[in-house]
Amino acid sequence: MFDSPLSSSAYEVLGVAPDAADEELRKAYRLRLRQTHPDTGGEAVEFVQVQRAWELIGTADARAAYDRGHGFGQHDRADYGPGGGGESWRPPSRPADTRPRARSFGQPGGWRRERYLDLIREWVGRGTAVDDPYDPALVRAAPHELKRMLADALAEEATARVVGELGMGYTVWHDVAVDPRDPTRKLDHIVLGPSGLYAMLSEDFGGPVRLRRGEVIGDGVEGAPIADLVAAARAVSRAGRVRFSGAIVVLPDDDVVTAIEEIGKVRGLPVAVVARSALSTVLRRGLTGARDIGGNELFDVRTRLQQSVRFV
Repeated sequence: MFDSPLSSSAYEVLGVAPDAADEELRKAYRLRLRQTHPDTGGEAVEFVQVQRAWELIGTADARAAYDRGHGFGQHDRADYGPGGGGESWRPPSRPADTRPRARSFGQPGGWRRERYLDLIREWVGRGTAVDDPYDPALVRAAPHELKRMLADALAEEATARVVGELGMGYTVWHDVAVDPRDPTRKLDHIVLGPSGLYAMLSEDFGGPVRLRRGEVIGDGVEGAPIADLVAAARAVSRAGRVRFSGAIVVLPDDDVVTAIEEIGKVRGLPVAVVARSALSTVLRRGLTGARDIGGNELFDVRTRLQQSVRFV
């Protein structure tokens, strides 16, 4: 809820400045509880947000941890580039893990990370050093375009971690180009496994979404994400001479009402909107109406994709 660059900070939810004194913070918390309590006409969602904000900054230790910036890709903080100064980004090193993992190609969120770093330096000012491009105060003050770029990169990386745990029976390609001339036209992930071949979009719209007439809508939603995902899948399908089993939109758990919502077929392709915590379940069992892939066909599809996939 508060770990997205697009969401309000805990201080904003309580209506205080980040440097507010402890007593001012406590008074603001009590006031916001009364204002948002459902028994006094408030909204349940806002009431929960107020309680969560207090958990994050209500004690000295919690507040210090929050102020250090937990949430904006902190696991990558040692990997900004030479000297740790944030002038470039490279994928974080992975700890030793002996468990079998899915075979993975491409860098999840890589294009958007690099683009974010370029834009944040441009926004701060040419020639100005950016000590920490992921500093919470800097990110929250940045234009919406920059926050959205970082939020989507983090979403892609989070999905990649889930997919990686599926095991060696799965193969995944990240940041797959649909149109080499336009890096914004891409598939965030392609996942191949026994349950089928899936085109996937990882998004963070910064707030709750819902479905209407087979499309995702909400305050932070721009364009037609599902239609664009299906169109991209069809383009990659033609180029690689493969058939997708379905398309999946992956969203943060807090932003969806139902963890798994299958909406039927869009242009002949089964589509679902899935909370990230339910993604592994969906990929193991498959979507309703999706065609399983096994045996020699699995090997054939993997080979065709390896030969045709291009990365952004």
